[in-house]
Amino acid sequence: MDEKSWSARAETVSMFGFTDLPSIESRGTIVLTHGEGPYVIDTQGRRWLDANSGLWNMVAGFDHKGLTEAAKAQYDRFPGYHAFFGRMSDQTVMLSEKLVEVSPFPRGKVFYTNSGSEANDTMVKMLWFLHRAEGNPNRRKILTRWNAYHGVTAVSASMTGKPYNEVFGLPLPGFIHLTCPHFWREGKPGESESEFVARLAAELEEVIAREGADTIAGFFAEPVQGAGGVIPPAQGYFQALVPILRKHGIPVISDEVICGFGRTGSTWGCETYGFTPDAIISSKNLTAGFFPMGAVILGPELSDRLDAAIAPIEEFPHGFTASGHPVGCAIALKAIDVVMNEGLAQNVIDKAPRMEAGLRDIMQRHENIGELRGVGFMWALEAVKDAETRQPFPPHLSVSERIANTCTDLGLICRPLGQSIVLCPPFILTDAQMDEMFQKLDRALEQVFDGLRAEGEA
Repeated sequence: MDEKSWSARAETVSMFGFTDLPSIESRGTIVLTHGEGPYVIDTQGRRWLDANSGLWNMVAGFDHKGLTEAAKAQYDRFPGYHAFFGRMSDQTVMLSEKLVEVSPFPRGKVFYTNSGSEANDTMVKMLWFLHRAEGNPNRRKILTRWNAYHGVTAVSASMTGKPYNEVFGLPLPGFIHLTCPHFWREGKPGESESEFVARLAAELEEVIAREGADTIAGFFAEPVQGAGGVIPPAQGYFQALVPILRKHGIPVISDEVICGFGRTGSTWGCETYGFTPDAIISSKNLTAGFFPMGAVILGPELSDRLDAAIAPIEEFPHGFTASGHPVGCAIALKAIDVVMNEGLAQNVIDKAPRMEAGLRDIMQRHENIGELRGVGFMWALEAVKDAETRQPFPPHLSVSERIANTCTDLGLICRPLGQSIVLCPPFILTDAQMDEMFQKLDRALEQVFDGLRAEGEA
């Protein structure tokens, strides 16, 4: 069938999530059939360089033979099971051993979910369970940051500091959002970066004093805020905040759903930014996108405390049918090996300076790009009406959506987030493919900004 038929079929039966519906109405739905390396191909044979790695996660590309073979072999051997009632697959055990081995923890334990959202939700339940068992039932409040993204379940969406969750009546009570650590946007006039960090540290102290440390269950943070628009923390941010949290006995959870397994240039984002959490949330790159899976990786202190909390009731009453799925675990074991031992993580380290330089060159050619920010293989360019004042474009112009749609027309997939364009390509990207990404993005920006100037908007 032709593309129009595929698009019409998709729109008849599909309910879209996180999708700009006016774009669907005017442009239709792209229906994909397969991928080749970092490229995806649709029903008409059109081809795009996917600089979004699917949804941050297809880091080994879309046709890695080793990953598909690992899946096939495990389906032949043992196609499915759970991790309840003292039974689990051998692949589940081996993956847990590997995750503890590559974590920053000397020892620990792992609990499996089907997604990063569920992993964050699970971690909150673990903290609530733990504090209640230790005689602190009021220790339930969760600290995160504005513009953070931690998922879409009722609990993880409450952690997510995004205004769109208001349509669901979220956040739930007890979820507290601190200032986003984006110095370029959140810093006050005349404030230095160190002064900005000191202000955020003082804010944390004030919130703890106001709410009471004995009511706070934990602090969750992405090392780099991903769906917030690729926002690295201000310099020294975690070094200022983590000691405060430790002083008050508040567990620190690093949400590594996006950052984990190489995206920032280190195995974990917390390593890139120099702090050791009490637990890590993992997903996406954990299976290189080849299987839906999430994991809570507990460090030694939380592992021991949870074991002690569980002992009186003899079980932790929580889990999922597909927790520790043997096929997912087999794929994850292979994905970790592929990223860490087949040169993918090293490719990020080697090519990150080239990526930054290329994007900085693009920024310098376009006066309506106000900021370039990022690390490793995750970067964002923020569009502004006036770079000097950092004045954003009016929201009704949908500037980032225009840029992303124009990129799509040119054969490049990137992601609009707020007024930013995000690029987080697969780890297999070559120099030639990176140049293709730069060229198509540059052309898209030129077309969109020329159009806005013609409309008197830029």
